[in-house]
Amino acid sequence: MCGIVGVRRFDGSNVDTRLLREMTSRLTHRGPDAEGYWSSGSIGIGHRRLSIIDLASSSQPMASADGTCHMTFNGEILNYRDLRRRFTYPYKTDGDTETILACYASRGAAGLAELEGQFAIGIHDSRDGSLWLVRDRVGILPLYYYVDACVLAFASEIKALLPAIPAAKVDIHSLDAYLSQRAVAAPYTLFDGIRKLPPAHLLRVGERGIEEPKRYWSFPPSFSTAPSPQEAVNQVDRTLQKAVAMALVADVPVGAFLSGGVDSRMIVAIMSQLRKGKDIKTFSAGFGDARHDELPFARKVSQLLGTDHQEVTVRPDDFHSLWRRLTWHRDAPMSEPADIAVFKLAEVARRSVTVVLSGEGSDELFGGYPKHRFAKVSSLAGVVPASLRSAVLTAIERRLPPEAARLRIALRALAEPDETSRFRSWFSPFTTAERKVVLMGSSRHPKASWLQEPDGDALRRMLMIDVQSWLPDNLLERGDRMSMAASLELRPPFLDRRMMELAFSLPSSLKVHNGTTKWLVKQVALRYLPDSIVNRRKVGFRVPLDAWFRGGLEAFAWDSLTSQDSFASMMFDRALVRQLLDRHRNGRVNEEIRIWTLLCLEVWYKEFFRDADGQVPSRC
Repeated sequence: MCGIVGVRRFDGSNVDTRLLREMTSRLTHRGPDAEGYWSSGSIGIGHRRLSIIDLASSSQPMASADGTCHMTFNGEILNYRDLRRRFTYPYKTDGDTETILACYASRGAAGLAELEGQFAIGIHDSRDGSLWLVRDRVGILPLYYYVDACVLAFASEIKALLPAIPAAKVDIHSLDAYLSQRAVAAPYTLFDGIRKLPPAHLLRVGERGIEEPKRYWSFPPSFSTAPSPQEAVNQVDRTLQKAVAMALVADVPVGAFLSGGVDSRMIVAIMSQLRKGKDIKTFSAGFGDARHDELPFARKVSQLLGTDHQEVTVRPDDFHSLWRRLTWHRDAPMSEPADIAVFKLAEVARRSVTVVLSGEGSDELFGGYPKHRFAKVSSLAGVVPASLRSAVLTAIERRLPPEAARLRIALRALAEPDETSRFRSWFSPFTTAERKVVLMGSSRHPKASWLQEPDGDALRRMLMIDVQSWLPDNLLERGDRMSMAASLELRPPFLDRRMMELAFSLPSSLKVHNGTTKWLVKQVALRYLPDSIVNRRKVGFRVPLDAWFRGGLEAFAWDSLTSQDSFASMMFDRALVRQLLDRHRNGRVNEEIRIWTLLCLEVWYKEFFRDADGQVPSRC
């Protein structure tokens, strides 16, 4: 991975290289190996490099052979060897970076759709003054931008934009989205005016302004004639093998995260097969809580496959010591308690490898969450009027005991007014009704127009929503920031373009089959691993926050959220926040995820807007 930045001025002013240096200095963790800059009049780009492919050359920014185009690029083009054979070009390097310029030289911006892998790219073409920004199909890598009448700035992370733009402010309209999903969906962010380029989109910036981002990839239709279950299993197996093989392309050591889930276990098993069991390094994290400890099971898989295995344990003190630092890396509130565990894991892995593979994306492609069993129920719930349904289900929820957490989640989701909200709300800390009360009527952004409209049966629609929101804006953003904080590249083979297209062409009945979630993936896994490992009930990457918020983190939560000058006190109903904390303290309800959501927002606000070291000089 790398860090990229760029500035395009619309007022005719020159871009100062000192500004580019200040921007890239905030991305050193993304690219500790080298830095570079290029500017010409009102356009300038910068780059920080983490060397993965073609270590000796491929420095950036890189110019095209004829000198008309200049590019800064973050990511890996995993099919670059094939592209180099297909496109005639006077190559001077052996890497994937120059291959992007070859695609652009041959077919213009349309050629960028030929790229396979994970990427965020900025290309300036002096022939017509265009600046093209492009992001990979599912949003594995980030790309942010700010635009006003005088300037456009782009960067891999928000913090790198701040020196180039007016003073940062909180986007109040995004608070509703954050309280809904613990992350803000593209194109918005919690910073006013700063946008995320949506996945699978190109953005053209001209000499006077920007055009609307354009989609270059879409979800495929389902097969008109569905394959047999056995053939579907064969297709997934073959495609995943190719994806893992492609993800191993690197000129540096590659390892893998090994959790308790079947996805990472299967990836490690395929890696072991491809490498004939040689030099496979794996890494696992635990939390010192027997209720949620998967380290013994990961250890068992490591022993079975003969990997060189390392472990790390995360404790409450790590939250105190790392929370602010990792919030700075995240540019946003920590969306998941496991974020800190991913960073600790990445820190350990970086001592021996530069790239790791992970199992991200399998659940969203193949129906791996408990909610996916209830996709049809979630859809059909709409036949009951929303007001009646909400009143009945809310009354039932209030009578549930604290240990009925999963049933409470289901009832809250089914009470939502529309299908999209019901599909998404299985992960929501606050329901639509609760957000209106907590936010005291604050407005929110309109629905994002870039989303591909979900189609097909209920499960397919639910998965399409997951892949366009929860996956890129929460899980992949977490994976990128926490791994890059340790200068480690993360690659998810399940999100290979061929795997995504295969997954969305297969019938839902083979994903959730006779009540078994992720049935297709588990059938493939049985070809590599014993049944006792494949079909063992997953505990999950679970942080024991319920206990920690009644113990080591309780005082921190109360002090942070109830002080007179807290962001929570300024923006939310203070009485409701106190009631939430009190319910959790007394054990009446497990409110851990809602406390976490508010607390992370508070830490983020203090890091970027309250403390002196969070203030960043800026200009327009």
